[in-house]
Amino acid sequence: MAMPRKLPVEFGVVFPYGAYAVGEVQPVRDYDKSTREQLVQAVDPDTGLLLWSVEVVDADPEAKKSTRTMAVKVSAKVQPVLPDSISGLPFTPVEFERLTATAYIEQNGDFSKVAWSLRAGDVRAPARNQTAPQKVGEKPAQKVSA
Repeated sequence: MAMPRKLPVEFGVVFPYGAYAVGEVQPVRDYDKSTREQLVQAVDPDTGLLLWSVEVVDADPEAKKSTRTMAVKVSAKVQPVLPDSISGLPFTPVEFERLTATAYIEQNGDFSKVAWSLRAGDVRAPARNQTAPQKVGEKPAQKVSA
């Protein structure tokens, strides 16, 4: 069996409660080619497109503090534009298209754990209203009529 290194994954599987962009889209630095004086932007080795980073907050209320925020890298010719923010919200709701997850080992001193690197083909406004997912074995919420 040949497992792909980058596993395609649905946005709702990774972010069942949605995701919110924090800040702006930033270029990803190529640390091997950049110098202190000159930033060289990283390129996706699979597509040849420039890499951009979007810091996001996972809206899952049960997300651990250590995994609540993360960067999602987006491959694009030009800098992706985040959707318009919604009045009254401190962050911008987003969804990622063509999302992939790559497992790697994250080491912290004597401890190590499996972590995930997320890549996407595009970032956009959510296609639908975010609602809390139904937990296994839970009955669907009933509508209350007036």
